[in-house]
Amino acid sequence: MCTTVAERERSFDRPAELVSSDRIMQLGFAFRASKALLCAVEFGLFTELANAPLDAEALRRRLGLHERGARDFFDALVALGMLERRDGTYFNTPETEFYLDRRKPSYIGGLLHLANARLYRTFGSLSEALRTGKPQNEIAGSKDSDLFDSLYSDAGAVAEFAQAMTGLSLPAARTLAQRLPWAEYRTFIDVGTAQGAVPVEIALAHGHLIGGGLDLPQVRPIFEAYVQRRCLERRLQFQACDFLKEPLPAADVLLMGHILHDWNLTVKRKLLAKAHAALPKDGLLVVYDRMIDDDRRENAAGLLMSLSMLVETTGGFDYTSADCVGWMEAAGFRKVRREHLCGGCTMVAGIK
Repeated sequence: MCTTVAERERSFDRPAELVSSDRIMQLGFAFRASKALLCAVEFGLFTELANAPLDAEALRRRLGLHERGARDFFDALVALGMLERRDGTYFNTPETEFYLDRRKPSYIGGLLHLANARLYRTFGSLSEALRTGKPQNEIAGSKDSDLFDSLYSDAGAVAEFAQAMTGLSLPAARTLAQRLPWAEYRTFIDVGTAQGAVPVEIALAHGHLIGGGLDLPQVRPIFEAYVQRRCLERRLQFQACDFLKEPLPAADVLLMGHILHDWNLTVKRKLLAKAHAALPKDGLLVVYDRMIDDDRRENAAGLLMSLSMLVETTGGFDYTSADCVGWMEAAGFRKVRREHLCGGCTMVAGIK
């Protein structure tokens, strides 16, 4: 028997007039706000305003934008909390001044640039990835290649990716530098180091530590340039290694940040076993990622990151901290503990 509209409305737990569609519509059109910010990063808008505040016309000319739309673009960024406007003049907010000025070491725009140039496009094919379980990028249809074979074959792509990883890792790196008992250790290696943001932040905070970063050979000049700018080349060295094929080097502490989620479960377990073999007795392994909460209902960033792994890799997926604890214990680690780091990032640490 058919029900009337009024009867269907009365079936809600709450009165129909109190049920709003606002959250649905905001989420459904969230891509517009995201793209506005990504375009601003692409144009270098926040770097321009870090030089000096500008009115709309001066800012438009400086960025090379058309008259139509420019003012709406700037004011949309004001409404989104990314800019301030006073008496017709535009200013950075404290956050965009600190994090989105390209000249500052705190710049995280590399990750947003990657999102604009690459992830925005590949994530647009999420529906196809969900239907097929296959990546939707340049390795789609290839049986013998993975994401990093493709990315690391082009020097420009390697540099762009490495800078993006700095944007992803900086907040966690600064937290790790303060959170771990570094006084108990002397050497450390960051596995999959990219530019080297993690070892740099740790070395800056602890003058007794020596170590460095491990990555594929193509990353060496990028790492060495980044480390040299921070005057740490005597304490931090690059180690070229394909960690899927070669053993990991020995150190008191090994770090794996945003590494395990790139791979399927077999490779995840293999990398943890390699870390256990490389560490000395009482050595420390630290794994950190945007780990999904155990109940899988709160950390949307971790779940969405896992969907990014779906569209970008052949087998990668994100995981809960409980999953990671279990894998590390199975690899032989003891005293395994998990701890929230910052934002949506969690670490799991274990002793050999």
